[in-house]
Amino acid sequence: MGFLLLRPEEIQDLVGMGEAIEAVEKGYASSHRYPVINAPRRRVHSPAGVRISNFPGGVDEMGVIGAATRADHVVQLDEGRNQEYAYREHPIHVLNDSNTGELLSIVVGEPVEKTLGYTSLVALRTAATSGIGFKYMVRENAETVGLLGSAGQAANQLLALLSVRPGIKRVKVFSRSAENRSWFARKYSQKFDIEIEPVGSIEQAIAGVDVIVCATNTNVVLFDGDLLEPGQHVTGIIGGNMQLVQGGFLKAARREIDDRTVERADIVATNLRESVMSEKQGDLYEPIERGIIKLEDIIELGALATGEALGRNNDEEITYHKNNNGTAASEIAVAMLVYEKAKAAGRGTMIDLIDPVALQEEFAQ
Repeated sequence: MGFLLLRPEEIQDLVGMGEAIEAVEKGYASSHRYPVINAPRRRVHSPAGVRISNFPGGVDEMGVIGAATRADHVVQLDEGRNQEYAYREHPIHVLNDSNTGELLSIVVGEPVEKTLGYTSLVALRTAATSGIGFKYMVRENAETVGLLGSAGQAANQLLALLSVRPGIKRVKVFSRSAENRSWFARKYSQKFDIEIEPVGSIEQAIAGVDVIVCATNTNVVLFDGDLLEPGQHVTGIIGGNMQLVQGGFLKAARREIDDRTVERADIVATNLRESVMSEKQGDLYEPIERGIIKLEDIIELGALATGEALGRNNDEEITYHKNNNGTAASEIAVAMLVYEKAKAAGRGTMIDLIDPVALQEEFAQ
């Protein structure tokens, strides 16, 4: 017996955004039907700011269970208003057969969208997860987008939206750097064949659009929820774990979306409600603590994926998906897709292992 070892250079051109969204949706649907196969992300931090993120769980429908782990060195900027990553180690995904327990593969490296390549940390998985929210919560006739952020995560988020709403025609992009947002507009308007206009403020970006996509590294609220208009959908991606505060890296929990947005939203969805509470994630935890919303009123992605809940009832509702953090439902789903495609392409190295039962019997003699 043995397992397939996949290295970073062997997994870069295998997975497209559309199939990643499909796999992640399958993961959340599976975990909704059988919750104990999925668990909240767990993070620990060293005094120097090195963070380890662990994701245990699986997707039984895909025949996989296992764990993912990744390390990054988090650095706070602008007195804690933003953050960047001084170093990011290759993530590792361990894939086991969910029926037998046998080790299938160890995938070393960041799974990326094959047409975009590596852009930023967990960009494919995060965007594919947003794609589920886009699929069920964005109006079907949506044509315009306000995109906050102009780096790799923004490109992946936009591609995920275009994958499920191909009628999108125009994007207004804002980031703190005028140079960066202009570069983004030039590059991705050509790549995605849509109109992308750089604008000078967040208020300009979100005015009159159908979809607002947040793709920044902010630690503070981006806009006032009173600016939202009927029918708009908002997606936020900042997880904001309390360990950053407990470790002295931040003075307050990370926020990107304010209480007023939660208050005005007709429907609020998140990936996993348990993570909101276990990590005290500011964007939803604080409104819950203040009585603005109840935890049970928040819809999980799995309920959307299984049809148990609706993401939108009409074109006038304001909807909000807090893509609060990855779980194994998304991490392992994407890694399993990578493994299946790499195996079919004859990539990777088979590593032989002694059968653990035979090994036990040998030492028992």
